[in-house]
Amino acid sequence: MGSIRLFSLVLLLIFFSCNDNSTKNSTDRATSVSDSSGVAMQNQKSIQGTWELTSYYHYTDNVVSDSFGVRNGFRQIKMYTPTKIMWSRQVPKDSLQWFGYGHYKVVDGQLIENLEFGSEMMSEMIKDNAEFRFELILGENNFSQIEIDDEGNRLFSENYKRIE
Repeated sequence: MGSIRLFSLVLLLIFFSCNDNSTKNSTDRATSVSDSSGVAMQNQKSIQGTWELTSYYHYTDNVVSDSFGVRNGFRQIKMYTPTKIMWSRQVPKDSLQWFGYGHYKVVDGQLIENLEFGSEMMSEMIKDNAEFRFELILGENNFSQIEIDDEGNRLFSENYKRIE
């Protein structure tokens, strides 16, 4: 049974690698992901890509109690490759730089980011804790990373839209 599954996966890999990707639009590419064997699959949600922060939610008793958008001129972009994360933040009238780089994984509905280095302010935070865990709600062109307390209660979320 194992060799049949492996053979099927190899056939799928060959099929998708021979497929002409030049006619696909950006939405198709954004939803193309790989399973653990590296075989391309279509129409699955993936965090891979480039995302822009659009809003925040505060939670009370695990329910959204307040929401607000980003300030005028504020931008935060996150980029996910198959294994790496990099993010950058531009804050109007703030001389501090904000960015971070590391690796990530998505496991059981959790986004786990392990930062290796960052801006001066971020590096100070990384010294205390390099791992950031969030509940992940992933749509095709949006996602929310939700901060959870020690008892499993939702506290705060950053909400992103796909820009590439």
